[in-house]
Amino acid sequence: MPTIIRDANVQDAGGIRDIYSHYVLNGLSSFELLPPDEDEMRRRIERVKERGHPFLAAETDDEISGYAYASTYRQREAYSHTLENSIYVSPGCVRQGIGMRLLSDLVQVCNQLGVRQLIAVIGDSDNHASINLHAKCGFNQVGLLPSTGYKHGRWVDTVLLQRGIGEGDSKPPC
Repeated sequence: MPTIIRDANVQDAGGIRDIYSHYVLNGLSSFELLPPDEDEMRRRIERVKERGHPFLAAETDDEISGYAYASTYRQREAYSHTLENSIYVSPGCVRQGIGMRLLSDLVQVCNQLGVRQLIAVIGDSDNHASINLHAKCGFNQVGLLPSTGYKHGRWVDTVLLQRGIGEGDSKPPC
């Protein structure tokens, strides 16, 4: 069955939590140390959507196979045209193009919403899969913050990538 990309909803919280929990417990892409429970994941989905930001889900064979969302980058008002993106793909579904589809669709939705800049904050400078995915979708590395997290017994870097959307910084926002 083909993978579809659609708006996520709170009923997806369990599947999204399962994917995210894997990365929290086994990887360095998230700096959380304990995975959120399903209720907390439901609240996170609601918060993103209540702010009018996109939250997408990939569904394969009636299961959540990945998700991506854009959320507030910083609280100050001048940042209102800049969002931070997050993307996770089920470990059993990596290297199938799901991440590319999710991120491409997320960029498109953000453009429709008038977002001008997307920021990716990637845990672990060795996370080549995420860094390369973002690069293929037009993101440029703009920063490296060494040793900003400590997880699984080692210091972990943070990589910052950025992509202009729509008119980017060529004109003031409306």
